[in-house]
Amino acid sequence: MADDQEEPPLAIRIDQTVEEPSQSDQEKHQNDYVSVGVTVITGYLGAGKSTLVNYILNAQHGKRIAVILNEFGEEIGVERAMINEGESGALVEEWVELANGCVCCTVKHSLVQALEQLVQMKKKLDHILLETTGLANPAPLASVLWLDDQLESSVKLDSIVTVVDAKNLRFQLNRHRDSSSFPEAFLQIAFADVVILNKVDLVSQEQSECALEELENEIHSINSLANIIRSIRCEVDLSQILNRQAYDATHATHLEALLEESKSLSSRDLHDSGVCTLCINQMEAVDLHKVRLWIEEILWDKKYGMDVYRCKGVLRVGNSDQLHTLQAVREIYEIVPTRQWRNEEKQMNRIVFIGHNLDENILIDTFRGCI
Repeated sequence: MADDQEEPPLAIRIDQTVEEPSQSDQEKHQNDYVSVGVTVITGYLGAGKSTLVNYILNAQHGKRIAVILNEFGEEIGVERAMINEGESGALVEEWVELANGCVCCTVKHSLVQALEQLVQMKKKLDHILLETTGLANPAPLASVLWLDDQLESSVKLDSIVTVVDAKNLRFQLNRHRDSSSFPEAFLQIAFADVVILNKVDLVSQEQSECALEELENEIHSINSLANIIRSIRCEVDLSQILNRQAYDATHATHLEALLEESKSLSSRDLHDSGVCTLCINQMEAVDLHKVRLWIEEILWDKKYGMDVYRCKGVLRVGNSDQLHTLQAVREIYEIVPTRQWRNEEKQMNRIVFIGHNLDENILIDTFRGCI
């Protein structure tokens, strides 16, 4: 039976009625309030998304994790899914509690309503998983969860985890390599913070290590920032996929480490796969206003014909002793001061782009205009 057709775990129904907290309760919990991280799980049909969800829901990991299985598909769209239908249009199915303390529900339309119900529950949650059953492209959902005011600070986007099938990935990537349209697998890898290379046991043993290394190189040619985890039946260390803080501007150490790994990356080093990663570097301090205009021309106006999926960077801003971080998902971007530059650090600008039709020379030349 295919991974994505597995039976759901046994569950016990719990009361989803939310009681209004008293004023004393609100005061009691006000100080220890912490927003809950959301991990988006995506992947090609049959790669093992359901296997991963079932593993998390059944494992004795000591964490209280909520899993939302959405069924809102492309035909409804993310915009509709993010609308709170209210009591009269309640479309969230009942929450169920599992033996290991996790909770689970299926969402047909109102994702916001499901998230609001979760954060109102009395029992503290450690994390939320959102399996994107009906969405091939996680970008719109990630954009909304990342910087959407409707959700305030109750939840925060933690990371995007993409599950890929080690045995069939190359075939899936090669199907439309020479086409103007790209299969789901490209987009899902391009937006991923973590890629689970699942079913490694099904790769022929004679060429196993060499074949897996080639697959990892293929994944990194699309997205050099993704952390790759090999797995059998998606049995992974949860610390490798939860609490990644990939979208937390204050978590600069992780970002700097990723950028350090990509500092020598150039489009000249990559195979012509259409979707790729490249990195630009510049030593001179930049004007923050000019950088905003520059990134908006690329992301919003598509001025140079490049389609940027993800963007991460550190900036050396003129007249500032603060290291600034840049992050973008499609058209949404954020530039924030993160911390002071350290004395031993070489102050510079380094930006990693993941996308289609990227032109390294244009990016370098136009970025010089931000000095």
